[in-house]
Amino acid sequence: MEIKGSVAVVTGANKGIGLAFTRALLARGAAKVYAGVRNPEDFREPGAEPLRLDVTDEDQIAAAAATASDATILINNAGIQVGPSLLEGSLDGARRELEVNYLGTWAVSRAFAPVLAAGGGGALVNMLSVASWRVNERWPGYAASKAAEWSLTNALRVGLRPQGTLVVGVHVGPVDTEATMGLDVPKVPAAEVAAKTLDAISRGETEVLVDEASRQVRAALSGPVELLEPAP
Repeated sequence: MEIKGSVAVVTGANKGIGLAFTRALLARGAAKVYAGVRNPEDFREPGAEPLRLDVTDEDQIAAAAATASDATILINNAGIQVGPSLLEGSLDGARRELEVNYLGTWAVSRAFAPVLAAGGGGALVNMLSVASWRVNERWPGYAASKAAEWSLTNALRVGLRPQGTLVVGVHVGPVDTEATMGLDVPKVPAAEVAAKTLDAISRGETEVLVDEASRQVRAALSGPVELLEPAP
């Protein structure tokens, strides 16, 4: 589908990848971009329309879908990474990750599915991660939430096909954002994630493997489980 002239909703749009998506959509000629944020009064991005949206709040989700009833693209970007390590720490963080990353994406997708259908089908994008597939003992709750979100993405692709909605899953390794400041590893610019995803929407592609890490791990899914373990 065409990005130019589209109307998009981006969740978690206040920073990082979400802000990069917002800017990229506007730069490519989107007619309107609703920036889903918890605190619209604090959001200042020229050209974007702030939209109050906590993806764990059912009332806010319903209100957002009513306000953005002209949306033709939904980008489920909102997510958190707060959980405990494998053998230590409270499980409350892991529960929160599932609530935001998995159930939040599901709830927003449900609310906007009829909106997209009314606009001719449109596109639904889920911002996933290489963690959807890769074992991670430091962040097992986050990885599990992203694995669940990948499964949800595949279910949405099948379930929304009859209404003509393109469902896109985006996988990437570490991205250069505030959340990865403490990681001394190669990182992908957030703008690159947004650019490659919008290219995929324009081409009608259902999966985006942004970097070499995501391509390698995706290819390893058919191999021994050891190939999905991070290098020591």
